[in-house]
Amino acid sequence: MIGIYTEKIQTIPCLVVVDAEKKKEALPVITYFHGFTSAKEHNLPLAYLLAEKGFRVVLPDSMYHGEREPDVPKLKKQVSFWDIVMQNVKELAAIQSFFDSKGLILEDRFGVAGTSMGGITTSAALSQYSWIKVAAILMGSPKITVYAKTLVESFKKVGDLPVTEEMIENLYEQLEDYDLSKQPEKLNDRPLLFWHGESDSVVPFDHSYTFYDEIQAIYQNKDNIKFIKEPNQNHKVSRSAILETVKWFEKHL
Repeated sequence: MIGIYTEKIQTIPCLVVVDAEKKKEALPVITYFHGFTSAKEHNLPLAYLLAEKGFRVVLPDSMYHGEREPDVPKLKKQVSFWDIVMQNVKELAAIQSFFDSKGLILEDRFGVAGTSMGGITTSAALSQYSWIKVAAILMGSPKITVYAKTLVESFKKVGDLPVTEEMIENLYEQLEDYDLSKQPEKLNDRPLLFWHGESDSVVPFDHSYTFYDEIQAIYQNKDNIKFIKEPNQNHKVSRSAILETVKWFEKHL
């Protein structure tokens, strides 16, 4: 039987999805990050399928989301997008440390994945942590500095941003350190799956596909890098994408 357990790791509300009989055993662990305006519970179907395959799946709520959603204006949350991504990356280390300290990660087999903002978080985390063994980016951009500039420009067209130009430039500088497209060597041949709908109107399809096109040349093991594009698919993860993600972790983690 697959169990769903609540866990608070430091200040991070999480759901842990795992075979109830193996709850106290060391297992390969996967942390899955949700998208912008979503919450941890929305990824339970995928977590269930992964848990059936023997993984311990951790679903955290990002800052300003789910149980951590304060009464803040919509614009405040939108302009905090990149702060949320960077906070996710920092909190991933706390999650990994929590399970490692309890001896619950089997043979250091720790994977990360996410949807949209969660996929962006995954790409940023790969630039920071060599202990991530396997990853999957579902409709996320690994070109985060470029994407940030695109979002800022679109906001400017709508109206005044409640931030200064100096703050914006400072953000770009911070993102450079998390930008996987500027340091692809950090991947170090680690298994990485991309899934993206070709008609995505939110996160540009070409960001992930052009990056994949560039990095596949530096991969020694071509089986470790894969891109699945889905025609006529907008910004929504399909069932086939979920099943492919499960297969990816089953094969590589």
